[in-house]
Amino acid sequence: MNKRDSKKDNVILFPGLEKRLLEKGLDYLKQKKYRDAIQYLEQALEHDPENSDIYVGLVLANYEAGYVKQAKQIAAEMLKSGLGDYIQVIDLYLMILVQLNEYNEIVTTIEALLEEREIPTDKHEHFMRLLDFGRRMLDGEMDAGNAEVFERASEEQLLGLFNYKDPKDQIMVAARLAKENIRPYIKEITEYVASEEGHPFQKTMLLNILKEQEYAEEIDVRKFGWEKSFIPAKLPELKDFIGTNDVIQLLSSQIESEDPVLFENVQSLIERHFFLIFPFELPNGSAEAWAAAYHFTANQYYGFEDPLESFAEIYNSTNEEAGQVLVFIRTLEEISYPIM
Repeated sequence: MNKRDSKKDNVILFPGLEKRLLEKGLDYLKQKKYRDAIQYLEQALEHDPENSDIYVGLVLANYEAGYVKQAKQIAAEMLKSGLGDYIQVIDLYLMILVQLNEYNEIVTTIEALLEEREIPTDKHEHFMRLLDFGRRMLDGEMDAGNAEVFERASEEQLLGLFNYKDPKDQIMVAARLAKENIRPYIKEITEYVASEEGHPFQKTMLLNILKEQEYAEEIDVRKFGWEKSFIPAKLPELKDFIGTNDVIQLLSSQIESEDPVLFENVQSLIERHFFLIFPFELPNGSAEAWAAAYHFTANQYYGFEDPLESFAEIYNSTNEEAGQVLVFIRTLEEISYPIM
């Protein structure tokens, strides 16, 4: 079997470096490791300076890390350059302005939107409520305590989870919910995770938020044709679910010491896929078959053509079982590649 030259450039991971840097940055964002997220997203931006997904990730990472002024600057740059969905970016920008108590700019921005007739019908009430809030704060009619009333009133709106098809919009919704009490949205969230529709990526983010906020009622979850009931508060931590599985352990024993770069990359691939699968256990196929199929997939990314059978032999799996797993891995990759 061909072995990868460990002395070759170990910076380039799989094809599409900027996508992989974005993936790593968003992964750190999900783990709330905001400084790490910023580091990877800034690297991604150097390779793809017009990618709106990277900009959104940087806005959220800076905002969550407490670098609110930096988040505002990036959001303002997006608006100036016309990057991303205009209304979604405006909404994000206004959220930052609220955090900075820049009520005059809130009022000015929304009034300009009204004058230009840029506000879509379904967002009109939301922006008018925010405009009223900004004006009242400027007039001294509301204090910090009253501002909480405004936030609770905003929660009365539906999230519209089924309407979010764009990955960056899904991440924005999750970032927003992570900072709010999700109880007002429980009905909509549980309907979404139990539906045949909806993206597995979004469902995992919602389940993780329910866990973090210790939601202890049993809910139904559907993914990839699987269906099971879970209590979010009792779900494992995402990092434990992903990091302690037998597949990674098998791959580690075979390739980590020999080729740590390859192992890091195949581990990243598994982390993306298992994020989608959460909270279900591995579908059909033994851990050995999964390890063989992942090793084969990673090898293909590096341009080698060793047959799947050779990897099945290494991990004591049948070629047929590894082949069945490989089909599902390719399905996961098609789903996760544009997002994560």
